[in-house]
Amino acid sequence: MPSLSQVPDQEYEVTPLELFFDLVFVFAVSQLSHYLLEHLTWRGAAETLVLLVAVFGVWSYTSFEATLLQVGWSHPGWMMLAVMVVGLFMNAAIDRAFDAGGVAFVVPLLVIQVGRPLYTIATAPTRTLREHYAIMLGWIVASAPLWIAGAMSAPETRLFWWGLAAILDLVGTWLAHPMPGRVLQSENMEFDADHMLERCRLFLIIALGETVLATGLAIAAAPITLMTVVTGTVALTGTVALWMLGFGRAVRLTQQHLEETRNPIRASRYAVNALIGMVAGLIAVAVANELVITHPQEHASVTLALLLCGGPILYLLAQGWYLRAVPGVRPRLQLLGSAALVFVGLATLTVPPYVGLILVGLSLTILAALDKR
Repeated sequence: MPSLSQVPDQEYEVTPLELFFDLVFVFAVSQLSHYLLEHLTWRGAAETLVLLVAVFGVWSYTSFEATLLQVGWSHPGWMMLAVMVVGLFMNAAIDRAFDAGGVAFVVPLLVIQVGRPLYTIATAPTRTLREHYAIMLGWIVASAPLWIAGAMSAPETRLFWWGLAAILDLVGTWLAHPMPGRVLQSENMEFDADHMLERCRLFLIIALGETVLATGLAIAAAPITLMTVVTGTVALTGTVALWMLGFGRAVRLTQQHLEETRNPIRASRYAVNALIGMVAGLIAVAVANELVITHPQEHASVTLALLLCGGPILYLLAQGWYLRAVPGVRPRLQLLGSAALVFVGLATLTVPPYVGLILVGLSLTILAALDKR
């Protein structure tokens, strides 16, 4: 069974190169929220989710690998820069990935996902590390034909192929890429979980930043009226509340767990798994804020109710799952908040959008205050 115990274990801070690398994914999250805004259907939501899985996989695999090898070394640093360059072209193709740009999206994706582990296999300092990345490469190669088939197919059938590929990639990430007879045993592995969790928190900041950006752009485009001031303020207040929930008690509980656990790599893996759900929720929140600020008094709709309340619910449930699975804490607040938001969502079907936004903002503010206590 693979072991990573020979990997250097000294802790190190997030480097400027890693922060620079994240800028490409600031662009990606913005592209994803704009794509969802322009495709407000069930199919559009599914397409956005598939694209998020692909983009997030590039970020998480690269960040995990850089943490494992420590990006201060020359090899991981050059690897991150290469992924950054190729990833920029992948993210630029997001808005046309399900139209005429399928190949433009998939080619950079596969160049990164296949090339990065190949590079690590050739340069990793230990045999066991090379074996682990060979196993991971097998999972990536298994999903590659599905990504290629989708890129070569008609836009109408692309979601089917890419949906299968995204599911396979998610299963591999969730299970830590097992192979028959080779299951990764992560107990007592030397791994800088503090660093990887900090990387996850920084990506969460990126997604929160997109909600702030969407709110600001909507305010800038709207006439300066009392309604714009109210909806803009409430939208930003809700984002602040989500930030407080993401960086409050959950962080303290996770830190306490890391001081006691013998399996830091598991805590990091599960953080990555939870983060994709939280980011998906924030993308929905960003779109909902922009819609309400732009059209505060239009008729209520199921779509808007799902975005307004479904986004925060997904955020809370993903965080609650992590708290239950890793520190072993009952996520009462997250479950209570999700249940309350279900009722708020039903209420938003009968009131103007700005009232629904106020109800959601008030609910999140109360949850953040309870979390602070």
